[in-house]
Amino acid sequence: MIRRFFRHIKEGFFGVGRHLGMALSSASAVTITLIIIGIFIVITLNLYEVTKSIEGSISIVATIKDEYDSDHLAIQERIDKIDGVESIIYHTKDQEFDYYLDTMGDDSLREFYESYRDDNPFKAAFIIYTDDGNKIESIKTRLDDMIEIDSTSDGGSNTYVLVGVLDHVRVVGGILVVALIILAMYLIYNTIKITIASRSDEIWIMRNVGAKNGYVRAPFLVEGIIIGFLGSVIPMLAAVFGYIYLYQSVSGRLFGAFVLIEPHPFVLYVAGLLLAIGIVVGFVGSYISVFKYLRLKR
Repeated sequence: MIRRFFRHIKEGFFGVGRHLGMALSSASAVTITLIIIGIFIVITLNLYEVTKSIEGSISIVATIKDEYDSDHLAIQERIDKIDGVESIIYHTKDQEFDYYLDTMGDDSLREFYESYRDDNPFKAAFIIYTDDGNKIESIKTRLDDMIEIDSTSDGGSNTYVLVGVLDHVRVVGGILVVALIILAMYLIYNTIKITIASRSDEIWIMRNVGAKNGYVRAPFLVEGIIIGFLGSVIPMLAAVFGYIYLYQSVSGRLFGAFVLIEPHPFVLYVAGLLLAIGIVVGFVGSYISVFKYLRLKR
């Protein structure tokens, strides 16, 4: 009898140890996964800002027929109503001529072309910026249909290829983040499933004495949330201090060209997002595992 008593104590002690070890192992796996998720979130959001900035710098140049130049304000109002147009800058004929001269690196060439100012061959033009690179082609088509517009230029097929590449970069980044979230959920799901299996006798006893499903599920759901919370602590700290350190180290510019998002309040948003992902993933992963187990045991 005494041996049986000590055996129960020993089994209980090692059972708790195994359970704690599995929980810590799962939390560690979630930590690693959330760190990777955090890295991809930071990269994806910065890429989003960079790609939107690049798209925002893409413009359409629409020259105006000389006979309609006096009505440029009315024309600008019509263009501004086109879907996707974010801003418009009007350049007079002289401004277009000056812009062309500024592209000349040789002073002698500038002096030569300056002699043509009185007979300025350039036309007044609108510089049109869009709020979405995917709308450039449709805006250009609408401009070409306007009788007041002499010609339009948007960079041609190279512009459309660039916009397509930027879209794919954003999509791929988002897919990777979602895939990693699913992976973290799967890790917690497996941990809770193993935990439930190891406590099958306890669950069976509770169900036989009339315990409701909610009472049986609650501890495992709480455990999943705790695992998700613990797994998110280190990634949150890494996201906050790691990004601030990176930003300060490169003076806010990556490779000297790409401007990074300022740390505050960006790092707080990322940390909050990681915490939310950890808790939600822990809850969902444990809920799926518990629901599936209890359903099979009915």
